[in-house]
Amino acid sequence: MSFETKRLGTSPDATAPDGSEVRILCSASRGSLAHFTLPPHAVSRAMAHHTVDEVWYFVSGCGQMWRRSHDLEEIVDVEPGVAITIPVGTHFQFRSVSPEPLTAVGTTMPPWPGEGEAFAVDGIWEPTV
Repeated sequence: MSFETKRLGTSPDATAPDGSEVRILCSASRGSLAHFTLPPHAVSRAMAHHTVDEVWYFVSGCGQMWRRSHDLEEIVDVEPGVAITIPVGTHFQFRSVSPEPLTAVGTTMPPWPGEGEAFAVDGIWEPTV
């Protein structure tokens, strides 16, 4: 067993398959934590995951999140204080509708396995990133 401590970086560690900036935070055996940033008025690419569930908590900006899984589909408004789930296989896309970046902290369970986990799907908005 070990402990991990990390401060949010000023520069992104990677670009997510959806086009958002990713700052990797901590990871444990059953989950990982990352910070996602979408620029003002930007629209992500629509994606789904092969094997992971995610839970996101929005910390700044305002936007919308679209999710579809089988017969269930919705668009929800997101802003600081809102948390959402993205179950494995769910199609999702998000957009910023404010003059500031839309940011969220998300946990991935199990930890993000790497390239090939996310795959592109048809979304409802035209991506800009």
